[in-house]
Amino acid sequence: MEGTEGIISSIEFQMVLLLFVSLAGYLIASMINQSAVVGIILAGIVVGPSLLGWITYGDFVSSLAHLGAVVLLFTVGLHFKLEEITKIKYVVIAFLGILIPWIAGYFIAQLFNFDSDASIFIGTALTATSIAITANVLKEMGKLETNASKAIIGAAIIDDVLSLLALSVSVDIVEGTFSASAIVITITKAIAFLGIGALMGQTVFTRIMHRLDQITLINRYPEFIFIFAMMIAFFYAMIAELIGLSAIVGSFLAGVSLARVKLVHCMSFSDGAEYLQIIFASIFFVSLGVLVDLHEITIEILWFILALTAIAVVTKLIGCGLPARLMKISTRDSLIIGFGMSPRGEVAMIVALIGLNKRLIEQDIYVAIVIMSLLTTILTPILFRNWLFKGQEET
Repeated sequence: MEGTEGIISSIEFQMVLLLFVSLAGYLIASMINQSAVVGIILAGIVVGPSLLGWITYGDFVSSLAHLGAVVLLFTVGLHFKLEEITKIKYVVIAFLGILIPWIAGYFIAQLFNFDSDASIFIGTALTATSIAITANVLKEMGKLETNASKAIIGAAIIDDVLSLLALSVSVDIVEGTFSASAIVITITKAIAFLGIGALMGQTVFTRIMHRLDQITLINRYPEFIFIFAMMIAFFYAMIAELIGLSAIVGSFLAGVSLARVKLVHCMSFSDGAEYLQIIFASIFFVSLGVLVDLHEITIEILWFILALTAIAVVTKLIGCGLPARLMKISTRDSLIIGFGMSPRGEVAMIVALIGLNKRLIEQDIYVAIVIMSLLTTILTPILFRNWLFKGQEET
């Protein structure tokens, strides 16, 4: 028995199980003709505490999922140029896409008789946009280069920064330590990081990589620059977390900063990152399903989940899609932007987990936010594939 328990708890067995579930997710996606993201998340629900209970969201799964999100956003960043995602209109879309869900989330929670502290956190959870989810779906469909996709990615990066700022404000308000100066410092650090990070990447690190590509060492070790590039990705992710931003903002910035690197003698680091992303991003999507425990749902919470999910989608459509339309972006692209900003994914789950750990929300609200995040995460790939991008996927 001890030998069996040792095998089950081993890293090797856990990796086999996670990758097996990922493969099962692809089969599910194929059977229902949906994005791989949808299938993998559904597979995660099946093997998680909701049904079979084979996998729990422990430190090991959490660490691998975090790694997957970082690598995924680095590979996505490699498809973009900095000037394509730093336009004023994206700032407007992101700001309204934060403000409207925050207010609406607070009032819908009040309508269901939750207290003010819980309502503030529920509103904060609705501000988030999971760039990892939408970016992966767009990448899978071959639509990363469209104008609508650039708007989504640009606004979502700004959205991520503003969401973390909203979280900081919410915690301070609930704990009675709100300070305008602290908010100014956070914004300043975020702007400085984005500016300095982009500058360093496009000048210093890009030049280093071009010079490395010319040395004789590369002929013997063509993988050298791939390792160097991944080191930069995790370095940026680490700095982002140190200053209070999300690690995925840092890794995305690293990808954008290195997008112009053209290698002659070395193997393509973007190809290597793609293969790394396939493995670990799959585990990230499995983890989103594992986080859900359907046993916590009551009739009252079910109604709240449905209302919260509806508000989550509608407020992003109004907050992001409507401003896009007013700025003369086409109706179809405005809908793509609105729905593309709707997935809350791991960002809202992290907000909910912080609220739960600080005892600012109870388990029922935590479950409601997690399931709302899951539903919005599943909805977007379905709408993209079956409506907004129907018949337009790359083959």
